[in-house]
Amino acid sequence: MPDNRPPPLLSLRGMTKTFPGAVANREVDLDLRGGEIHALLGENGAGKSTLVKMIYGVLKADAGRIMWRGEEVDIRDPAAARKLGIAMVFQHFSLFDSLSVLENIALGLAPAAWAGRGRRNELRSRIHAVSARYGLPLHADRHMHTLSVGERQRIEIVRCLLQAPKLLIMDEPTSVLTPQETSRLFETLKQLAAEGLAILYISHKLDEIAALCRRATILRGGRVVDCVQVADQNARSLAARMMGEELPDADLRPPAAAATADRPARLEVAGLSRAPAAGVAGGVALKDISFAVRGGEIVGIAGVAGNGQDELLSALCGESPPKPGDTGCMAIDGQACALAGARRRRRMGLAVVPAERLGRGAVAGMSLAENALLTAFERLPLMSHGFIRARACRRFAAAVVARFKVKSRGVDAPAASLSGGNLQKFIVGRELGQSPGLLVVAQPTWGLDAGAAQAIGVALRDLAERGAAIVVISQDLDELMSLCDRIAAICAGRLSPLFDTRAVSVERVGLLMAGADAGDNANRAARDAG
Repeated sequence: MPDNRPPPLLSLRGMTKTFPGAVANREVDLDLRGGEIHALLGENGAGKSTLVKMIYGVLKADAGRIMWRGEEVDIRDPAAARKLGIAMVFQHFSLFDSLSVLENIALGLAPAAWAGRGRRNELRSRIHAVSARYGLPLHADRHMHTLSVGERQRIEIVRCLLQAPKLLIMDEPTSVLTPQETSRLFETLKQLAAEGLAILYISHKLDEIAALCRRATILRGGRVVDCVQVADQNARSLAARMMGEELPDADLRPPAAAATADRPARLEVAGLSRAPAAGVAGGVALKDISFAVRGGEIVGIAGVAGNGQDELLSALCGESPPKPGDTGCMAIDGQACALAGARRRRRMGLAVVPAERLGRGAVAGMSLAENALLTAFERLPLMSHGFIRARACRRFAAAVVARFKVKSRGVDAPAASLSGGNLQKFIVGRELGQSPGLLVVAQPTWGLDAGAAQAIGVALRDLAERGAAIVVISQDLDELMSLCDRIAAICAGRLSPLFDTRAVSVERVGLLMAGADAGDNANRAARDAG
Protein backbone atom coordinates (compact mmCIF):
# COMPACT_ATOMS: atom_id res chain seq x y z
CA MET A 1 0.00 0.00 0.00
CA PRO A 2 1.49 3.37 -0.96
CA ASP A 3 2.47 5.75 1.86
CA ASN A 4 0.40 8.91 1.34
CA ARG A 5 1.89 10.70 4.31
CA PRO A 6 3.93 13.85 3.65
CA PRO A 7 7.70 13.37 3.71
CA PRO A 8 9.46 13.57 7.09
CA LEU A 9 10.25 17.05 8.33
CA LEU A 10 13.95 16.10 8.52
CA SER A 11 15.72 13.24 6.77
CA LEU A 12 19.39 12.42 7.03
CA ARG A 13 20.99 10.07 4.52
CA GLY A 14 24.54 8.77 4.70
CA MET A 15 25.83 11.46 7.05
CA THR A 16 29.55 10.96 7.58
CA LYS A 17 32.07 13.01 9.53
CA THR A 18 35.68 12.17 10.34
CA PHE A 19 38.30 13.83 12.49
CA PRO A 20 42.03 13.05 12.51
CA GLY A 21 42.33 9.49 13.73
CA ALA A 22 38.62 8.97 14.39
CA VAL A 23 35.32 8.49 12.55
CA ALA A 24 32.59 10.35 14.46
CA ASN A 25 29.67 9.46 12.16
CA ARG A 26 29.52 6.88 9.38
CA GLU A 27 26.58 6.78 6.92
CA VAL A 28 23.95 7.82 9.47
CA ASP A 29 20.30 7.78 8.37
CA LEU A 30 17.50 9.34 10.44
CA ASP A 31 13.89 10.44 9.85
CA LEU A 32 12.02 12.85 12.08
CA ARG A 33 8.37 13.92 11.71
CA GLY A 34 6.47 16.90 13.03
CA GLY A 35 4.84 16.37 16.43
CA GLU A 36 7.35 13.68 17.41
CA ILE A 37 9.72 13.63 20.37
CA HIS A 38 12.54 11.46 19.05
CA ALA A 39 15.45 10.28 21.23
CA LEU A 40 19.03 10.13 20.01
CA LEU A 41 20.92 7.61 22.14
CA GLY A 42 24.43 6.22 22.30
CA GLU A 43 27.45 5.58 24.48
CA ASN A 44 29.96 8.33 25.11
CA GLY A 45 31.80 8.95 21.86
CA ALA A 46 29.05 7.33 19.77
CA GLY A 47 28.69 10.48 17.63
CA LYS A 48 25.51 12.11 18.97
CA SER A 49 26.93 15.60 19.47
CA THR A 50 28.68 15.55 16.09
CA LEU A 51 25.45 14.57 14.35
CA VAL A 52 23.31 17.33 15.87
CA LYS A 53 26.05 19.90 15.21
CA MET A 54 25.84 18.99 11.52
CA ILE A 55 22.06 19.38 11.59
CA TYR A 56 22.43 22.80 13.22
CA GLY A 57 25.22 23.95 10.91
CA VAL A 58 28.02 24.08 13.48
CA LEU A 59 29.92 21.35 11.61
CA LYS A 60 30.04 20.48 7.92
CA ALA A 61 29.52 16.85 6.88
CA ASP A 62 32.21 15.10 4.83
CA ALA A 63 29.47 13.18 3.01
CA GLY A 64 25.74 12.68 3.12
CA ARG A 65 22.53 14.60 2.46
CA ILE A 66 20.12 16.58 4.62
CA MET A 67 16.52 16.77 3.39
CA TRP A 68 14.06 19.28 4.81
CA ARG A 69 10.45 18.46 3.97
CA GLY A 70 11.64 16.24 1.15
CA GLU A 71 14.05 18.73 -0.46
CA GLU A 72 17.80 18.60 -0.12
CA VAL A 73 19.28 21.59 1.73
CA ASP A 74 22.74 22.90 2.51
CA ILE A 75 22.97 24.01 6.14
CA ARG A 76 26.14 26.09 6.02
CA ASP A 77 25.90 27.64 9.49
CA PRO A 78 23.49 28.08 12.42
CA ALA A 79 21.91 31.10 10.73
CA ALA A 80 20.91 28.89 7.79
CA ALA A 81 19.51 26.30 10.23
CA ARG A 82 17.44 28.92 12.03
CA LYS A 83 16.12 30.23 8.71
CA LEU A 84 14.80 26.76 7.91
CA GLY A 85 13.17 26.48 11.34
CA ILE A 86 15.77 24.51 13.30
CA ALA A 87 16.56 25.63 16.85
CA MET A 88 18.90 24.12 19.42
CA VAL A 89 19.21 24.36 23.20
CA PHE A 90 22.79 23.43 24.04
CA GLN A 91 23.82 21.62 27.22
CA HIS A 92 25.94 24.61 28.25
CA PHE A 93 24.04 27.88 28.13
CA SER A 94 25.29 30.93 26.17
CA LEU A 95 24.04 33.74 28.40
CA PHE A 96 25.63 36.90 29.82
CA ASP A 97 25.30 37.51 33.57
CA SER A 98 25.55 41.30 33.23
CA LEU A 99 22.54 41.54 30.88
CA SER A 100 18.80 41.26 31.45
CA VAL A 101 16.57 38.44 30.23
CA LEU A 102 15.33 40.64 27.37
CA GLU A 103 18.86 41.62 26.32
CA ASN A 104 20.07 38.02 26.33
CA ILE A 105 17.12 36.92 24.22
CA ALA A 106 17.59 39.85 21.83
CA LEU A 107 21.19 38.81 21.13
CA GLY A 108 19.90 35.60 19.55
CA LEU A 109 17.45 37.39 17.26
CA ALA A 110 17.88 39.53 14.16
CA PRO A 111 18.30 43.25 15.04
CA ALA A 112 15.09 44.04 13.19
CA ALA A 113 13.20 42.07 15.83
CA TRP A 114 14.24 44.30 18.72
CA ALA A 115 16.11 47.47 17.62
CA GLY A 116 14.39 50.63 18.84
CA ARG A 117 12.31 51.28 21.94
CA GLY A 118 9.04 50.29 20.27
CA ARG A 119 10.48 46.97 19.10
CA ARG A 120 11.95 46.29 22.54
CA ASN A 121 8.56 46.82 24.15
CA GLU A 122 7.03 44.51 21.56
CA LEU A 123 9.72 41.89 22.26
CA ARG A 124 9.08 42.20 25.99
CA SER A 125 5.38 41.51 25.39
CA ARG A 126 6.20 38.52 23.17
CA ILE A 127 8.54 37.07 25.82
CA HIS A 128 5.84 37.28 28.47
CA ALA A 129 3.20 35.84 26.12
CA VAL A 130 5.33 32.85 25.05
CA SER A 131 6.53 32.15 28.59
CA ALA A 132 2.95 32.21 29.89
CA ARG A 133 1.62 30.02 27.07
CA TYR A 134 4.13 27.23 27.65
CA GLY A 135 4.45 27.38 31.43
CA LEU A 136 7.94 28.91 31.35
CA PRO A 137 7.54 31.94 33.63
CA LEU A 138 10.07 34.72 32.99
CA HIS A 139 10.32 38.42 33.75
CA ALA A 140 12.00 40.15 30.83
CA ASP A 141 13.72 42.86 32.90
CA ARG A 142 15.38 40.65 35.51
CA HIS A 143 19.15 40.41 35.34
CA MET A 144 20.76 37.08 34.61
CA HIS A 145 22.83 36.86 37.80
CA THR A 146 19.60 36.78 39.88
CA LEU A 147 18.21 33.69 38.12
CA SER A 148 18.42 30.00 38.97
CA VAL A 149 19.76 27.48 36.47
CA GLY A 150 16.21 26.30 35.72
CA GLU A 151 15.19 29.87 34.90
CA ARG A 152 18.22 30.26 32.65
CA GLN A 153 17.19 27.19 30.71
CA ARG A 154 13.74 28.73 30.23
CA ILE A 155 15.44 31.71 28.59
CA GLU A 156 17.18 29.45 26.06
CA ILE A 157 13.92 27.66 25.26
CA VAL A 158 11.87 30.89 24.99
CA ARG A 159 14.54 32.40 22.74
CA CYS A 160 14.15 29.40 20.45
CA LEU A 161 10.33 29.50 20.52
CA LEU A 162 10.27 33.19 19.58
CA GLN A 163 11.74 32.11 16.23
CA ALA A 164 8.72 29.82 15.59
CA PRO A 165 10.88 26.73 14.94
CA LYS A 166 9.69 23.52 13.33
CA LEU A 167 12.44 21.41 14.94
CA LEU A 168 13.91 21.83 18.43
CA ILE A 169 17.11 19.98 19.37
CA MET A 170 17.76 19.52 23.09
CA ASP A 171 21.08 18.24 24.46
CA GLU A 172 20.93 16.81 28.02
CA PRO A 173 18.28 19.38 29.07
CA THR A 174 17.61 18.02 32.58
CA SER A 175 21.20 17.66 33.78
CA VAL A 176 20.94 20.85 35.89
CA LEU A 177 17.28 20.70 36.96
CA THR A 178 15.49 19.68 40.14
CA PRO A 179 12.88 16.89 39.86
CA GLN A 180 10.13 19.53 40.01
CA GLU A 181 11.73 21.57 37.20
CA THR A 182 12.17 18.40 35.12
CA SER A 183 8.45 17.57 35.42
CA ARG A 184 7.58 21.11 34.38
CA LEU A 185 9.91 20.89 31.36
CA PHE A 186 8.35 17.59 30.26
CA GLU A 187 4.88 19.15 30.35
CA THR A 188 6.14 21.97 28.12
CA LEU A 189 7.79 19.59 25.61
CA LYS A 190 4.67 17.44 25.35
CA GLN A 191 2.57 20.56 24.73
CA LEU A 192 4.98 21.70 22.00
CA ALA A 193 4.89 18.28 20.33
CA ALA A 194 1.08 18.28 20.46
CA GLU A 195 1.18 21.56 18.53
CA GLY A 196 3.29 19.96 15.78
CA LEU A 197 6.85 20.80 16.82
CA ALA A 198 9.42 18.05 16.20
CA ILE A 199 11.88 17.53 19.07
CA LEU A 200 15.19 15.67 18.85
CA TYR A 201 16.09 14.79 22.44
CA ILE A 202 19.54 13.70 23.67
CA SER A 203 19.82 12.27 27.18
CA HIS A 204 21.67 9.56 29.04
CA LYS A 205 18.78 9.25 31.51
CA LEU A 206 16.96 6.31 30.01
CA ASP A 207 14.01 6.57 32.37
CA GLU A 208 13.38 10.03 30.91
CA ILE A 209 13.46 8.62 27.39
CA ALA A 210 10.87 6.02 28.33
CA ALA A 211 8.59 8.68 29.83
CA LEU A 212 8.90 11.25 27.04
CA CYS A 213 9.88 9.87 23.64
CA ARG A 214 8.05 7.93 20.92
CA ARG A 215 11.00 6.55 18.94
CA ALA A 216 14.74 6.28 19.57
CA THR A 217 17.60 6.16 17.09
CA ILE A 218 20.60 4.41 18.65
CA LEU A 219 24.20 5.08 17.63
CA ARG A 220 27.17 2.88 18.39
CA GLY A 221 30.64 3.65 17.10
CA GLY A 222 29.25 6.41 14.89
CA ARG A 223 26.75 4.14 13.11
CA VAL A 224 23.01 3.67 13.49
CA VAL A 225 22.51 0.23 15.01
CA ASP A 226 18.75 0.44 15.65
CA CYS A 227 15.64 2.59 15.56
CA VAL A 228 13.04 1.38 18.06
CA GLN A 229 9.61 2.20 19.41
CA VAL A 230 10.33 3.35 22.95
CA ALA A 231 7.06 1.90 24.26
CA ASP A 232 8.41 -1.57 23.42
CA GLN A 233 11.59 -1.04 25.47
CA ASN A 234 12.70 -0.36 29.02
CA ALA A 235 15.79 1.35 30.41
CA ARG A 236 17.73 -1.92 30.59
CA SER A 237 16.97 -3.01 27.02
CA LEU A 238 17.81 0.46 25.67
CA ALA A 239 21.15 0.35 27.50
CA ALA A 240 21.87 -3.09 26.05
CA ARG A 241 21.20 -1.83 22.51
CA MET A 242 23.48 1.17 23.10
CA MET A 243 26.33 -0.94 24.44
CA GLY A 244 25.87 -4.04 22.31
CA GLU A 245 25.69 -6.18 25.45
CA GLU A 246 23.56 -6.64 28.52
CA LEU A 247 24.23 -4.22 31.34
CA PRO A 248 25.65 -6.35 34.21
CA ASP A 249 23.80 -6.40 37.49
CA ALA A 250 25.31 -4.10 40.10
CA ASP A 251 23.81 -3.31 43.48
CA LEU A 252 24.80 0.25 44.32
CA ARG A 253 22.31 0.58 47.15
CA PRO A 254 24.10 1.96 50.19
CA PRO A 255 24.22 -0.10 53.36
CA ALA A 256 22.28 1.04 56.38
CA ALA A 257 23.88 4.08 58.00
CA ALA A 258 24.47 2.02 61.14
CA ALA A 259 27.10 -0.01 59.22
CA THR A 260 29.58 2.88 59.45
CA ALA A 261 28.24 4.69 62.52
CA ASP A 262 31.08 3.51 64.77
CA ARG A 263 33.87 4.47 62.36
CA PRO A 264 35.91 7.64 62.91
CA ALA A 265 35.29 10.68 60.73
CA ARG A 266 37.86 11.08 57.97
CA LEU A 267 36.57 14.54 56.99
CA GLU A 268 35.22 17.05 59.50
CA VAL A 269 33.87 20.49 58.57
CA ALA A 270 32.61 22.84 61.30
CA GLY A 271 31.16 26.34 60.96
CA LEU A 272 32.62 26.93 57.48
CA SER A 273 31.75 30.42 56.24
CA ARG A 274 33.43 31.91 53.19
CA ALA A 275 32.83 35.21 51.39
CA PRO A 276 32.46 35.02 47.58
CA ALA A 277 35.72 35.19 45.67
CA ALA A 278 36.64 38.76 44.78
CA GLY A 279 35.96 39.66 41.16
CA VAL A 280 33.93 36.53 40.43
CA ALA A 281 30.47 37.42 39.08
CA GLY A 282 27.68 35.45 40.68
CA GLY A 283 29.83 34.02 43.48
CA VAL A 284 27.98 32.51 46.43
CA ALA A 285 28.94 32.92 50.07
CA LEU A 286 29.14 29.75 52.16
CA LYS A 287 27.22 30.13 55.42
CA ASP A 288 28.01 28.11 58.54
CA ILE A 289 28.44 24.72 56.85
CA SER A 290 29.05 21.76 59.16
CA PHE A 291 29.16 18.05 58.38
CA ALA A 292 31.34 14.97 58.81
CA VAL A 293 32.06 11.95 56.63
CA ARG A 294 33.10 8.66 58.17
CA GLY A 295 35.37 6.09 56.62
CA GLY A 296 33.39 3.66 54.51
CA GLU A 297 30.53 6.00 53.65
CA ILE A 298 29.52 8.13 50.68
CA VAL A 299 27.89 11.47 51.47
CA GLY A 300 26.00 13.28 48.73
CA ILE A 301 25.61 17.05 48.38
CA ALA A 302 22.67 17.83 46.10
CA GLY A 303 21.95 21.24 44.64
CA VAL A 304 20.98 23.24 41.61
CA ALA A 305 24.05 24.78 39.95
CA GLY A 306 25.08 28.17 41.29
CA ASN A 307 24.13 27.59 44.93
CA GLY A 308 27.63 27.28 46.37
CA GLN A 309 28.79 23.89 45.10
CA ASP A 310 31.85 25.36 43.35
CA GLU A 311 32.76 27.37 46.43
CA LEU A 312 32.35 24.33 48.68
CA LEU A 313 34.50 22.18 46.39
CA SER A 314 37.24 24.86 46.33
CA ALA A 315 37.15 25.13 50.12
CA LEU A 316 37.36 21.36 50.61
CA CYS A 317 40.22 20.79 48.18
CA GLY A 318 42.27 23.83 49.25
CA GLU A 319 42.14 25.76 45.99
CA SER A 320 40.82 28.90 47.71
CA PRO A 321 42.65 29.77 50.95
CA PRO A 322 40.59 31.51 53.62
CA LYS A 323 40.39 35.29 53.46
CA PRO A 324 40.15 37.80 56.32
CA GLY A 325 36.72 37.36 57.87
CA ASP A 326 36.31 33.74 56.76
CA THR A 327 35.66 31.31 59.59
CA GLY A 328 35.41 27.59 60.19
CA CYS A 329 37.52 24.50 60.79
CA MET A 330 38.34 21.48 58.63
CA ALA A 331 40.24 18.29 59.42
CA ILE A 332 41.35 15.27 57.39
CA ASP A 333 41.89 12.16 59.52
CA GLY A 334 42.01 14.36 62.61
CA GLN A 335 44.64 16.77 61.23
CA ALA A 336 43.55 20.40 60.88
CA CYS A 337 43.76 21.49 57.26
CA ALA A 338 41.82 24.76 56.97
CA LEU A 339 45.04 26.65 56.18
CA ALA A 340 46.63 23.87 54.09
CA GLY A 341 46.88 24.28 50.33
CA ALA A 342 45.73 21.79 47.71
CA ARG A 343 49.09 20.06 47.41
CA ARG A 344 49.41 19.45 51.16
CA ARG A 345 45.87 18.09 51.31
CA ARG A 346 46.70 15.59 48.59
CA ARG A 347 49.63 14.42 50.71
CA MET A 348 47.16 13.98 53.57
CA GLY A 349 45.14 11.55 51.43
CA LEU A 350 42.75 13.77 49.42
CA ALA A 351 41.84 13.21 45.77
CA VAL A 352 39.58 15.55 43.80
CA VAL A 353 37.45 15.32 40.64
CA PRO A 354 36.31 18.84 39.65
CA ALA A 355 33.19 19.50 37.60
CA GLU A 356 35.16 21.29 34.84
CA ARG A 357 36.84 18.58 32.82
CA LEU A 358 39.14 20.78 30.76
CA GLY A 359 41.02 23.47 32.62
CA ARG A 360 40.65 22.12 36.17
CA GLY A 361 40.44 18.37 35.60
CA ALA A 362 42.86 18.11 32.70
CA VAL A 363 45.05 20.29 30.49
CA ALA A 364 43.68 20.22 26.94
CA GLY A 365 46.99 20.15 25.07
CA MET A 366 48.72 17.62 27.31
CA SER A 367 48.64 13.89 26.64
CA LEU A 368 46.76 11.47 28.86
CA ALA A 369 50.06 10.25 30.30
CA GLU A 370 51.07 13.82 31.17
CA ASN A 371 47.65 14.53 32.67
CA ALA A 372 47.99 11.39 34.79
CA LEU A 373 51.17 12.84 36.28
CA LEU A 374 49.61 16.17 37.22
CA THR A 375 47.79 14.95 40.33
CA ALA A 376 49.12 11.43 40.89
CA PHE A 377 52.80 12.27 41.44
CA GLU A 378 52.05 13.21 45.06
CA ARG A 379 50.86 9.69 45.92
CA LEU A 380 52.34 7.37 43.27
CA PRO A 381 56.00 6.74 42.30
CA LEU A 382 55.84 8.72 39.07
CA MET A 383 58.88 10.89 39.82
CA SER A 384 62.37 10.13 41.07
CA HIS A 385 64.82 12.73 42.39
CA GLY A 386 62.91 15.48 40.63
CA PHE A 387 62.76 13.68 37.26
CA ILE A 388 59.59 12.37 35.62
CA ARG A 389 59.41 8.60 35.24
CA ALA A 390 57.82 8.63 31.77
CA ARG A 391 57.30 4.87 31.57
CA ALA A 392 55.59 4.77 34.95
CA CYS A 393 53.30 7.62 33.88
CA ARG A 394 52.39 5.79 30.69
CA ARG A 395 51.72 2.54 32.57
CA PHE A 396 49.47 4.30 35.07
CA ALA A 397 47.57 6.14 32.31
CA ALA A 398 47.20 2.90 30.33
CA ALA A 399 45.80 1.13 33.40
CA VAL A 400 43.20 3.89 33.84
CA VAL A 401 42.26 3.71 30.14
CA ALA A 402 41.85 -0.07 30.32
CA ARG A 403 39.94 -0.19 33.61
CA PHE A 404 37.37 2.43 32.62
CA LYS A 405 37.25 1.61 28.88
CA VAL A 406 38.31 5.11 27.85
CA LYS A 407 38.01 5.47 24.08
CA SER A 408 41.14 7.25 22.90
CA ARG A 409 44.00 6.98 20.44
CA GLY A 410 46.29 5.86 23.25
CA VAL A 411 47.98 7.49 26.24
CA ASP A 412 49.83 9.93 23.97
CA ALA A 413 46.53 11.42 22.72
CA PRO A 414 45.87 14.96 23.98
CA ALA A 415 43.06 15.34 26.49
CA ALA A 416 41.22 17.67 24.10
CA SER A 417 40.85 14.84 21.56
CA LEU A 418 38.58 12.81 23.85
CA SER A 419 34.82 13.17 23.98
CA GLY A 420 33.51 14.78 27.14
CA GLY A 421 32.31 11.47 28.56
CA ASN A 422 35.57 9.65 27.88
CA LEU A 423 37.61 12.46 29.40
CA GLN A 424 35.39 12.28 32.48
CA LYS A 425 36.05 8.54 32.77
CA PHE A 426 39.79 9.17 32.55
CA ILE A 427 39.80 11.90 35.23
CA VAL A 428 37.69 9.84 37.64
CA GLY A 429 39.87 6.79 36.99
CA ARG A 430 43.06 8.78 37.56
CA GLU A 431 41.88 9.90 41.00
CA LEU A 432 40.49 6.51 42.03
CA GLY A 433 43.73 4.87 40.90
CA GLN A 434 45.56 6.70 43.69
CA SER A 435 43.55 4.83 46.39
CA PRO A 436 42.81 8.01 48.33
CA GLY A 437 41.56 8.04 51.91
CA LEU A 438 39.25 10.96 51.08
CA LEU A 439 37.71 11.63 47.69
CA VAL A 440 35.73 14.75 46.78
CA VAL A 441 34.06 14.37 43.40
CA ALA A 442 31.77 16.76 41.53
CA GLN A 443 29.34 15.48 38.88
CA PRO A 444 31.01 12.04 38.61
CA THR A 445 28.72 10.69 35.87
CA TRP A 446 27.60 13.90 34.14
CA GLY A 447 27.10 13.10 30.45
CA LEU A 448 28.10 9.44 30.81
CA ASP A 449 26.21 6.57 29.22
CA ALA A 450 24.52 3.95 31.38
CA GLY A 451 27.40 1.47 31.29
CA ALA A 452 30.08 4.03 32.16
CA ALA A 453 27.94 5.56 34.91
CA GLN A 454 27.41 2.14 36.46
CA ALA A 455 31.14 1.32 36.27
CA ILE A 456 32.03 4.54 38.08
CA GLY A 457 29.34 3.94 40.69
CA VAL A 458 30.72 0.46 41.35
CA ALA A 459 34.26 1.86 41.62
CA LEU A 460 33.15 4.53 44.12
CA ARG A 461 31.33 1.97 46.26
CA ASP A 462 34.39 -0.31 46.14
CA LEU A 463 36.63 2.56 47.30
CA ALA A 464 34.26 3.28 50.20
CA GLU A 465 34.20 -0.39 51.21
CA ARG A 466 37.99 -0.22 51.47
CA GLY A 467 37.61 2.48 54.11
CA ALA A 468 37.71 5.74 52.17
CA ALA A 469 35.37 8.65 52.87
CA ILE A 470 33.71 10.06 49.75
CA VAL A 471 31.84 13.33 49.14
CA VAL A 472 29.81 13.45 45.91
CA ILE A 473 28.59 16.90 44.80
CA SER A 474 26.02 16.49 42.06
CA GLN A 475 22.91 17.91 40.42
CA ASP A 476 21.71 14.40 39.55
CA LEU A 477 19.43 13.55 42.46
CA ASP A 478 18.65 10.03 41.23
CA GLU A 479 22.36 9.27 41.14
CA LEU A 480 22.89 10.55 44.67
CA MET A 481 19.92 8.65 46.08
CA SER A 482 21.10 5.36 44.57
CA LEU A 483 24.77 5.75 45.49
CA CYS A 484 25.05 7.64 48.78
CA ASP A 485 24.62 6.58 52.39
CA ARG A 486 23.57 10.06 53.53
CA ILE A 487 22.52 13.14 51.62
CA ALA A 488 22.17 16.90 52.17
CA ALA A 489 21.13 19.76 49.89
CA ILE A 490 22.89 23.08 49.41
CA CYS A 491 20.88 26.20 48.54
CA ALA A 492 22.16 29.79 48.49
CA GLY A 493 25.32 28.71 50.31
CA ARG A 494 23.54 26.96 53.20
CA LEU A 495 23.68 23.21 53.75
CA SER A 496 20.68 21.29 55.06
CA PRO A 497 21.05 18.55 57.69
CA LEU A 498 22.25 15.17 56.45
CA PHE A 499 19.53 12.56 55.90
CA ASP A 500 19.80 8.79 55.61
CA THR A 501 19.00 8.10 51.94
CA ARG A 502 16.96 5.06 52.95
CA ALA A 503 14.63 7.27 54.96
CA VAL A 504 14.18 10.40 52.83
CA SER A 505 12.25 10.84 49.57
CA VAL A 506 13.46 12.30 46.28
CA GLU A 507 10.67 14.87 46.48
CA ARG A 508 11.82 16.07 49.90
CA VAL A 509 15.43 16.51 48.79
CA GLY A 510 14.22 18.23 45.62
CA LEU A 511 12.36 20.77 47.75
CA LEU A 512 15.49 21.34 49.84
CA MET A 513 17.48 21.93 46.64
CA ALA A 514 14.97 24.60 45.66
CA GLY A 515 15.20 26.31 49.06
CA ALA A 516 11.80 25.13 50.26
CA ASP A 517 10.99 22.88 53.21
CA ALA A 518 13.75 24.52 55.25
CA GLY A 519 11.83 24.41 58.53
CA ASP A 520 12.72 20.85 59.49
CA ASN A 521 11.79 19.42 62.81
CA ALA A 522 14.94 19.87 64.89
CA ASN A 523 14.78 16.45 66.50
CA ARG A 524 14.44 14.65 63.18
CA ALA A 525 17.27 16.68 61.68
CA ALA A 526 19.54 15.84 64.60
CA ARG A 527 18.64 12.16 64.37
CA ASP A 528 19.26 11.94 60.62
CA ALA A 529 22.45 13.98 60.79
CA GLY A 530 24.08 11.06 62.59
